[in-house]
Amino acid sequence: MCDFSLDFVASRPARVGDKLLSTRFDNSFTRGFAELGVPGVAVCLLPGTELAFAQTVACRDGSTIEETVARFRQINLDKRDMHRDALEFPSGRIVLLHNLSEGQRATVLQLPVTAGKPGGRGAAPGQDRVRRSLQSKV
Repeated sequence: MCDFSLDFVASRPARVGDKLLSTRFDNSFTRGFAELGVPGVAVCLLPGTELAFAQTVACRDGSTIEETVARFRQINLDKRDMHRDALEFPSGRIVLLHNLSEGQRATVLQLPVTAGKPGGRGAAPGQDRVRRSLQSKV
């Protein structure tokens, strides 16, 4: 997902192996992830996406997180116009993406399992619908 404040920024879904950089986008007041070398395109993560950071994570308030892996999740879903995109670290600490310092490097390790899809793992949204459509034509 991409935070509501990135609605006017070009975006694409995350893929396993993506090299990401935390950044502030020109058309938005918030921060998120962009692919290294493609700074103007937000990379949207699904809840459950696992990331590995290149080093300890720095936050805008000057604090650091001594953990280098995190799982993407969303918080504040019941609150309109609040940042939702967050990272949960193994210690249980949750940090909004908006609060990461710019320049944090991370790699997408794993995408979430898509529930209800044949074969389960990594099926793209709509893929099952396409598969059923093709089977009905055979």
